[in-house]
Order: sequence, then structure tokens, then C-alpha cells
Amino acid sequence: MGNHHDTGYKELFSYPEFVRQLIEGFTSPEIARIMDFSTLKLHSGHYITPLFEEKVEDLVWSVEVQWDGNRRRVYLYLLLEFQSTVDPAMPLRMTHYVVCFYQHLLKTKAASLRKGLPPIFPVVLYNGSKKWTAATDIYDLITPQPPVFMQPYQPRLRYYLIDESQYDREELEKRHTPLSAVFEIEVASKNHQNLNKAIERIVAIIRADPNRKRIDKLITRWLKRHLHHLGVDINLDKVNSLLEDKDMLAENLENMIKRERSKGHRKGVKEGVAKGVAQGVAQGTKETLRKLIQLKFGDLPEWAEAQLEKADAQKLEAWTEGILLANSLEELLGEQ
Repeated sequence: MGNHHDTGYKELFSYPEFVRQLIEGFTSPEIARIMDFSTLKLHSGHYITPLFEEKVEDLVWSVEVQWDGNRRRVYLYLLLEFQSTVDPAMPLRMTHYVVCFYQHLLKTKAASLRKGLPPIFPVVLYNGSKKWTAATDIYDLITPQPPVFMQPYQPRLRYYLIDESQYDREELEKRHTPLSAVFEIEVASKNHQNLNKAIERIVAIIRADPNRKRIDKLITRWLKRHLHHLGVDINLDKVNSLLEDKDMLAENLENMIKRERSKGHRKGVKEGVAKGVAQGVAQGTKETLRKLIQLKFGDLPEWAEAQLEKADAQKLEAWTEGILLANSLEELLGEQ
């Protein structure tokens, strides 16, 4: 997972307010309601997972929760899953990561078996364009379903999925937070006009934030990484603040849109010319073949004329080459 999202998103979720916005805005209200977000604490997510032979450096937070008169810490395991395809092995991966994290807690004496293991809330944040279709519980990978008496002995671990592509612009605008605007930029990235509108919205949200200077720096750094990853053809070196440089960024995006429209027009003209030439060649071949058929077999019956009209260039060429050896029109064209 070594890409721009690992650096950009990890930086955002290294700050407690973005973690809070994620939990409050994109998970169930029951979960957010029991959390005391003033107690959020960032932990090291650095450990080795030998099963997948990869080093995992995902974000792990803990937060105090209270239910039924009990107050204790819960670990939030944030897995940032940013790839173009859905990973059907995610339930297995997440189960393995959670088990490895428990081992990490025991090894570092942050938890003990005598006092009991702390609860973990595993979250997968996914930004691929395709809808997430992988199972969210490892138990769902077991087929066929075991009989009732065996079910208690099967592994179970469910992760909470946040699939950005499932939120449209209206839904995201109901969540008036910097993180919702970041998600809107992700969703709008394929359309540069929508992207410009999403950037305007995030600037308005940052301007109203009491910590606007810090949020501005964080979002600006993330946006520059994101635009660079998209291959946006604009100069980002001079963009250091969305609040101060918004107009310059908007102007650059608008100029880029105009350039793309111009390129698209030129491409359309070239494709139109090429298509016209191809059609002209095919029509010429068709007329030549029609004359050859008339010379050898006489006037074309209706079925043969219909065959010629619907034939593609490849078939017309084959018929032209085969007419000298054909003994009949039916043999050449194949009567339908």
C-alpha cells in the first residue's frame, strides 16, 4: 500500500479531529455515541505480518468508551485500502492483522491475558471506483455453511466498511466537515468541473474552522498529493494554502479544462476524418465487387444486394479475392 494515499491519508488520520469526523460521520451512531473523543490517543501500528510477508503500518488509535457502567479503552484499527480492485481476501487479511496486533499488545505488555484483551473496532476505508463486493466477515468465506453444531467453532471477525464511492455529493454535503469535503474531492476527481466545485466547498469549510491555519496546511498538502497522483497538468509548486491560493488553483484548473476540451476537439476531428476515409475505402471496395459480380454472374438478386450492404471491409476484401474461383453467387456470398 505504498502510494500517495498512504502518505496523504495517513497524515490526515494522524490528527484526532479527522478520526472523530470519520467515526461520527461515516460509522453507526451507536458506536460514536459511546466514545469519548477527548481521550483519543495515537498508537504505533508498526509490526510485521508474516502470513502476507508485508510490513503493515496502518493507523491505530485508542479511545475511552462507556457502556453498561463500564469504562475502558477500545482500539480503533484503521486500514486504508486504496487500490483499483476489490480484494476478496480482505476478511482473512483483517483477521490476521487483528490477531497480529493483539500479539503486539501482549508482547509490549500493553495488554495481558490475565486482565483480558481490549475490544478492537476494525475499519476499512476504501476509495476505489468499483463498489466494494468482498465479504466483511471471515465467516462468510466458509462454504458450504457448516451445520449448526459446528458453527460456534468457526472463526468470526467483521470489519466496518467505509466505501467512499457509495456517497454522492448531496450525502457528503450533509456532513459539513473537512473530511466529508475530502471524500467529495475523491468522488469528483474524474470530472474536473466537479472537482473545482468540491475544492470551493472545502475552502469554505476550512475558512469556518476554528483551527483553519492547521487544517489549511493539512488539506493543502493532501490535495497536492492527490492532484499529482491524478496527473493533473498544472503547476502546484506555488500552491501552499487553499485559503490564500484558491483563485490561482481555480484558474489553473480552468485553463487545464480548456486545454483538454481543445485536445478533445482536435482528436474528434482526426477521428472523424479517419472514420470518413475508412468508410470511403469500404464503399469503393463494395462498388468494385458489385461490378465484378455483374460481369461474372449478371444482375444481383435482392438477397445478394443485402449481403453486400451489411458486409464489413474484411468480408468485402475476402469476396473480392474469391470471386475468380467461385462457381456461383451462392458459393461466393452464401445465400441467407
